[in-house]
Amino acid sequence: MKCPDQARFGSGQVLTADELHVLYEGIKLNNVHQYDYVLTGYTRDTSFLEMVVDIVQELKRANPNLVYVCDPVLGDHGSMYVPQNLYPVYKNKVVPVADIITPNQFEAELLTGKNISTEKDAVEVMDLLHAMGPDTVVITSSDLPSRLGDRFLVSLGSQRHVRPDGSRTTQRVRIEVPKVDAVFVGTGDLFAAMLLAWTHHYPNDLKMACEKTFSVMHHVIQRTISYAHELAGPGRRPSPPQLELRMVQSKADIEDPAIVTEATVIS
Repeated sequence: MKCPDQARFGSGQVLTADELHVLYEGIKLNNVHQYDYVLTGYTRDTSFLEMVVDIVQELKRANPNLVYVCDPVLGDHGSMYVPQNLYPVYKNKVVPVADIITPNQFEAELLTGKNISTEKDAVEVMDLLHAMGPDTVVITSSDLPSRLGDRFLVSLGSQRHVRPDGSRTTQRVRIEVPKVDAVFVGTGDLFAAMLLAWTHHYPNDLKMACEKTFSVMHHVIQRTISYAHELAGPGRRPSPPQLELRMVQSKADIEDPAIVTEATVIS
């Protein structure tokens, strides 16, 4: 589930494509444009997205091993909360240059044109997304029924590998995630960042990378909820400011989370 800051609060500075270009040119002038990773998330501007693609392609020419992680923020629960004209840019330009993508079910369906009603559908959608470019796909949330009951939601992941002989193999995983009765800001950004970090540590083991990532999310969210309820007081629902993610306080869990969410390998 995603909830962009500006979509909720309608404030903050929006970086334009021209400003991004000026920033990048300044980085190049100072010769500090050697990157191993690029991560992008919410934006509402097509020209900005297109500039991101140009920059990623240039960085990849300089470093073919660069990994681009894209959270294709388009919407959720059947509706878009970005302008419609972003959809073809994501589908035709952004996703093809991405190495890792983290759509929710709605975004995965939108990008592929295929609905997800079963686990088999989800696997087919992830294969379609692989065919568009990314070697790693994680559907962060879905409406599929959980084997653990209605208090859990289902996430799925798929990672393609190339064997030494040139043949391909794919690891697919399913993760049952406890539902939380609260709305947070920044969980999508945190998830994408943690997946980047843990796929760096486990580049060929999506199961472990997902277990680490989802466990970090669990620890941060539980710490945030506990603190928010303390602030709100007995019987009172925490306010959005009280639910600000307890990131600094979760430093140890971010760096080395105890595994509390296990992934199941699926065929």
